[in-house]
Amino acid sequence: MLLRSLQISKSEFEAGTGWQLKPEGACKGDVCIPLPELPGDTLDVAAVAETMGLPLASAPEHGLWALGPEAIGGRALTTAEAPDLRLPDLDGNDFALSSLRGKKVLLYAWAPY
Repeated sequence: MLLRSLQISKSEFEAGTGWQLKPEGACKGDVCIPLPELPGDTLDVAAVAETMGLPLASAPEHGLWALGPEAIGGRALTTAEAPDLRLPDLDGNDFALSSLRGKKVLLYAWAPY
């Protein structure tokens, strides 16, 4: 879910994530995650994401945030930091992904199967 603010309406959160906000917490199907009381019609996405274990990537300098999907069972990445991948470049020289640390990077992978 892409966001332009970390303060959004409860209905926008429900529509974007599929979670229903109920008195017992955030629920989807048979799963409910207890949340502290959420007064009013808006919620703090960062606080809810932390409580629910949802990944939240930020680019505040551009006024954008991305709220990722849940990972029931703890199988989600805990950070948006990629491991230090090392692969040969087109000339056969060793290239370390970490050389781009601090910059935004898009990794595109393709497989013919």
